[in-house]
Amino acid sequence: MNFPLQPRWLSDVARTLPIRSQFVISGNIRDTFLASVSGQTALVPLQRALWETLRAAGFGCMLVYDPADGIRAYPDAPEQRQLAERLFGLKLADSAQMLSLESLTNLMRKLTAERQARCALVLDFASRLTRQPSQLSEAEQRFFVIAEKLSLHAAPIVPATPVEGSGAPLFNPVIWLLNRAQDLPSWLTLDSERVASLVIPKPDYEMRMAAAQQLAPLFAGFEQAAPPVRERFLKSFTDGTEGMTLSALADITQLADCQHLGVADIEDAVRCYKVGALDNPWKKDYLRDKVRSAHEAIEERVKGQHAAVVKTLDILKRSIIGLTGAQARSGGNRPRGVLFFAGPSGVGKTELAKTLTQLIFGNERAYLRFDMSEFAEEHTGARLLGAPPGYIGFDAGGELTNAVREKPFSVVLFDEIEKAHPRILDKFLQILEDGRLTDGRGDTAYFSETIIVFTSNLGIYVEDPHGQRVQNVKPGDSYETVEARVRDAIGDYFKFRLSRPEILNRIGDNIVVFNFITPEVGEQIFDGMLRNIALRLRDELKLRLTMSADIRRNLLARCTQDLSNGGRGIGNVLESAFINPLSRALFEQSLQGKQTVTVTGIAETDKVVTLTLQVS
Repeated sequence: MNFPLQPRWLSDVARTLPIRSQFVISGNIRDTFLASVSGQTALVPLQRALWETLRAAGFGCMLVYDPADGIRAYPDAPEQRQLAERLFGLKLADSAQMLSLESLTNLMRKLTAERQARCALVLDFASRLTRQPSQLSEAEQRFFVIAEKLSLHAAPIVPATPVEGSGAPLFNPVIWLLNRAQDLPSWLTLDSERVASLVIPKPDYEMRMAAAQQLAPLFAGFEQAAPPVRERFLKSFTDGTEGMTLSALADITQLADCQHLGVADIEDAVRCYKVGALDNPWKKDYLRDKVRSAHEAIEERVKGQHAAVVKTLDILKRSIIGLTGAQARSGGNRPRGVLFFAGPSGVGKTELAKTLTQLIFGNERAYLRFDMSEFAEEHTGARLLGAPPGYIGFDAGGELTNAVREKPFSVVLFDEIEKAHPRILDKFLQILEDGRLTDGRGDTAYFSETIIVFTSNLGIYVEDPHGQRVQNVKPGDSYETVEARVRDAIGDYFKFRLSRPEILNRIGDNIVVFNFITPEVGEQIFDGMLRNIALRLRDELKLRLTMSADIRRNLLARCTQDLSNGGRGIGNVLESAFINPLSRALFEQSLQGKQTVTVTGIAETDKVVTLTLQVS
């Protein structure tokens, strides 16, 4: 068969027919394959590809058996049916014939002993012949032992009535089609040199390109397009379908036809197939308008982090115009953006992730958050991706993969990434490089439309030469100092402590370092929190909150005395020094018909803060 892009497994079948009596084929068996049919290249199912290869070698018929439909001739044509009925005593004229394991055993005996014509037997869905290959019933054990014996005792033949291509001695093979090689007893392939084990992989770049060339004329406008446009289309189609089957390429083509997508829309067609969504928020004009005017709004929520906000918006703008990974040959499958937020606790890292979600998707709750402190043990990785096949719960999928399939357009936040087990961090290599993960069920989740955000406190504290934990940066240090030391500490952590520099390399220059809260910013945060308390009082109790400037200064001094814990620390002190005593005082008051509560005094005795209130 002179076909330069014939799949390797098919070439191996044709090449080893003189020396192998049985073939165990597993892996990507339900895909379509490029084959030469009547002199033309076409995408065909596995059985058709097998038949075209066997027919070129002089085979007269191919029998196909599966536990659901029994035995039938392939192709279902009078010539092949009549030959199968004559040689093997089958009755195939009206429909497929059901067989027991004993009858199937007898059929294999006849096939291997046949000398009049070349025939092959394909056992499809062979993974379903037994319930458990390690615990065979007596009948199943006998069936496989006879199959093993036949593989060793069969002999190649030259048909008594040769046809074109049938001159060399070849076996009449038994071909097992399996989901996984371990679905058969392992000794069947280990103990017989006449059994060839072939695993069909996902198609490589060259095979996908050839398939894209076959499917391209079905896209509107391809035939009329200029050569450079055609080349760009083929490259985008091939690059965007990395890791997919050829059946998926055909499905994308059909989807494009249904949605009236042409040559210029190939990326949308691939994305639509991957994530199952037609609407792409990344290409909406309103998103560009929102991002152009977003700087002030973001800094209103995330105070005192000008440098971090600017860099985050730069990465977001790059994602919107589609230039993420543009320096690589192919970056289309990578996430839209990757951000590594590093810095002290309570300075706005998680808040900025929420703000990004609100900006892009209109709802700050639309982000997917994973607290990585919950994944400190290696076995907890099964929660993210699902248990491996065969383990309890593998069919439920993983929390991460399920969430991304449900919400393919989202911000995915991995909080406190340094607390995850190093083995779990390895999973992020595939997300950052290929933009996809496969769970225990075998389902793939695509991250190509997500923004990945990691947060970390790395670099704030480090270990000294004696192994003691010491503060590496502190409030009052310049931002340049904080950024340099935090970046160095992150590099040391991934390169030397974890010995995984490749993770840091995938993150690249997307590390965004947050500064400590300065006294000026601390006052802004404090005032914002006071306003929130006043709003809550108005909404819950219909009361207006007022206080003197002296009391405000007293509270401000208490809340901003230690800024090392950032805005969260300010909130914690405000809760204990103001909200708790305010609640205590109001609880004792009769508020019926009251409109205003004024804080007239604040005092502390034995570390207990009390407020004096005037309610009117």
